[in-house]
Formats: sequence, structure tokens, C-alpha cells
Amino acid sequence: MGEYNQTVVLDAIRRRPEGITRSELAALTALSGMTVTKVCRRLLDAGLVEEVGTRTSGPGKPAAVVTLNPGGGFAVGVHIDPAAVTYVLVDLSGRVVDHSRTGTPAAGDPSAVIAEMAGAIEALIVGSAVDRSRILGIGIASPGPVNVDAGVLLNPPMLPNWHRVALRRALAEATGLPVLLEKDTTAAVVAELWFAGPGSSRDFAFMYYGTGLGTGLSVAGEVVRGITSNAGDAGHVTVDPGGPVCVCGRRGCVGYVTVPRALVERAVLDGVLSAAEAGDLDDMVDVDAAFTRLAALAAAGDPGANAILTDTARALARAIVVIVNLLDIDEVIFGGPFWGRISAAILQALPDAVRDDPALIPPHTIRFAQSAIPVDVAAVGAATLVLDNTFSPRPSALLLAAE
Repeated sequence: MGEYNQTVVLDAIRRRPEGITRSELAALTALSGMTVTKVCRRLLDAGLVEEVGTRTSGPGKPAAVVTLNPGGGFAVGVHIDPAAVTYVLVDLSGRVVDHSRTGTPAAGDPSAVIAEMAGAIEALIVGSAVDRSRILGIGIASPGPVNVDAGVLLNPPMLPNWHRVALRRALAEATGLPVLLEKDTTAAVVAELWFAGPGSSRDFAFMYYGTGLGTGLSVAGEVVRGITSNAGDAGHVTVDPGGPVCVCGRRGCVGYVTVPRALVERAVLDGVLSAAEAGDLDDMVDVDAAFTRLAALAAAGDPGANAILTDTARALARAIVVIVNLLDIDEVIFGGPFWGRISAAILQALPDAVRDDPALIPPHTIRFAQSAIPVDVAAVGAATLVLDNTFSPRPSALLLAAE
């Protein structure tokens, strides 16, 4: 109960960057004034919050104003993508203090992979000049499927040397820090909820557009993880029954026909890009460069490039309609390293394609937004996992503790 009350108070303080008094905290959290005072004392002693002056709100002595101390703790976030590994260091407020990016280790020996990642994390911490004792832990966001309980990467697509890697335990041993592992799209949803302002939707889908396409889900403000923490994999929703054959053996899966590699391949077939401009479609560096060319052509008004992106928007719309019908959500948020380059073209066609789809059931308006989280939303989400695990109140955890 005490730990739960502490997370309630700290979360309330975190969401009031302008500061809040103890009496205001008691009214906001429905905790007694004595409980709030005791909790605030513990948080002050731990350096997680600080007092910043006083506020007068009526007769009597001015009340001390409490705010979060961003430098009271830090978390490292790591996002593993077939194209690159991104590392971020965030403070308690979620601000990115420092970040770096390396090529994705391709070594077949998992120990070499762990050593390389541990070295990059240590370099990030040292380079930021942050007190290492203030590092709360490391969060890892990886393409699924993952075994969260065991901390194992099972069979991530396009990462052939990462099968059944016990990453959490090995990285904890290599760094001496606690480590959490989560599916990358789930980490992105955790980040969106962490940074959500008052009035933000609590029922949304996060469409992660990177080397592959992934989906994360929030219902009633809770991340939907599923029984094995691999929920939200909508990549094999069929959006074009006559489309190309996916690796799963079906035709027209949204996660196959809308990803950067597929768009570059179509651009070559349609004559929008030359084979030389596309380069090696099995090399994500070449795909990245070719995808950038395709996006630039669309932005410049090239009809062939725009046709490809319009068809992509329609394919995404069909998958989104399935998700909206299942969960009755009212918002879809987009993000990921490849998203920004095509966002304008996609969002121009997507809302109408969703609204006019005859299969759409819910009568409410569906909003489309872009993630405002900087750097790499999955990497920031991975770091936020540590903060969320430490500081966010979970009524379900209270119930479990009481049993």
C-alpha cells in the first residue's frame, strides 16, 4: 500500500510541471494529508522531487510547492531495429538527455552482440556526465515476438542472428544495471501514455512505421500486451487479396505491401526509380536511401511516386478499419524512423479512405496524429518502460499485493 501511494503521489507531481502543494496533492489523489506529507518526505529524501518556493491560497501559512526533480533519476532506452540500434538517456521528466545510434550488430555470436551493446550504453552514460548511481535501469525495445518473462528475443523478423537471444539477463550482467525487455510497438504506446497531456485519448492504436510495420494498442489508458506480451501484431491483416505473396504464404498482408522495401521495389517496377537508384533491396542502407528518394519525388509532385503512396494509404486504411472495428478506438498515432518522410502524403489520403470504407462500424470520428516524441519513439519508449515500471500507479498491482 505504501509503495502504491508513493507512485500515486509521484505520478501526480510529475504531471504538474508547474508545481503542486501538499494540500492540492491530497485533494487530487484522495489520500490523507498525513499520508501525502510522509510520502513527500520520502521522495524529497530520495532526491526524486524538490521544493521550489511557496504558494498562498488563502489564510494561513504559505504552502511549499513540490515539483519533480528531473535529475533525480535517469533511464537508458535501447531500440533494436534491423537498420540500426538507437540508444537514449532520459531523465525523470522523459527529456532526452543524450542519444546515439549504431549499426545493428550482425554477429552470429550473441556474446559479441551483448558486448557491443554494453559498450555503447556505457559510452552514452559516460558521455552524458550523468551520475551512474542515478541510472534506474535499461529498457530494451525489440521487434516481436519476444518472451518478456524470460527476457528472450524469440524470432524477430529480418534479424536472422537474433533468434532466442537471452538479451535481458546477459545485458544486465554486462552492465550491472536492471534490464526490462518489451516489444517495440508496446514500448511506443508506453511512451505515448507517459507523455500524454490532459484530455489526450486513452483508446488508441500506434502504427509504428520502421523497417517493418507494427501496431501497439492502448485501451482505457492501459497498454494491451496479451497473454505472452506480443499483442497488436497486425502485419498479416490482408489488405489486397491479389497482392504479392507475403513470407507467411498469404497474399497482400499489410505488413508486407506497405513497408519501405516493398515501396522501393514497386517504384522500380513502375519506373519511378531506376534499379541503380534502388540499390540492393536486401541492404537496409540502400533501401533507406532509395526510400528517401521516393519520398522526395512524391513531395515534388511526381505522379508515379504519389500513386504509390496513395495506394499505401489505402492499404493502411483497410488494416486500420479492422483494428478500429475490433477495439472501438478513436485515435491512430503514427511514428517510427521512416514515417516522417511520407507522413504528409499518407495523411492526405488516409482519413478519407478510412471514413469512406464500407466495412467501418463505429460511428464516431477517428483522429489521426503523429507522435511528438523526439529521436526514436521506440527507444524513448524503452527508457520510459523503466520510469513507468518504477513510478506509474497500477491498481492491478495493488490488488495482487492484497491477495
